[in-house]
Amino acid sequence: MRQAIHHLSVKAPTRGLVEFTDEARRFVAAQQIDTGLLTLFCRHTSASLLIQENADPSVQRDLERYFANLAPEDQQRYEHDAEGPDDMPAHLRTALTQVQLSVPVEHGQLALGTWQGLYLFEHRRHTHHRDIVLHLIGE
Repeated sequence: MRQAIHHLSVKAPTRGLVEFTDEARRFVAAQQIDTGLLTLFCRHTSASLLIQENADPSVQRDLERYFANLAPEDQQRYEHDAEGPDDMPAHLRTALTQVQLSVPVEHGQLALGTWQGLYLFEHRRHTHHRDIVLHLIGE
């Protein structure tokens, strides 16, 4: 059994989804592990990870609108606003999604479906560089 770990910095220019599937694929291919499991972990509390459709950008826009309605910026609603009015809504969005994903590796490649991509879901309005830990285990 072999293991490899890598930190991937994903730049999110603003709120929304940023695809990083190609970077994860390159990491997996470079490890020459035929069968295994890739775990992805976002080291932040105001951004999350999603596996989502990567063919139609309207899916991403609809997701952002849905979460904007679900956890709106409203200073009357929240006590926590240490980093501004988008701070607590970002934490709520992260709590409703996930910061860790697992993707099987089969024949040295991510076993994603045809229209599936890996996304950082940035929940803050301003530019951030988010640290995603990639951990691959297999043989």
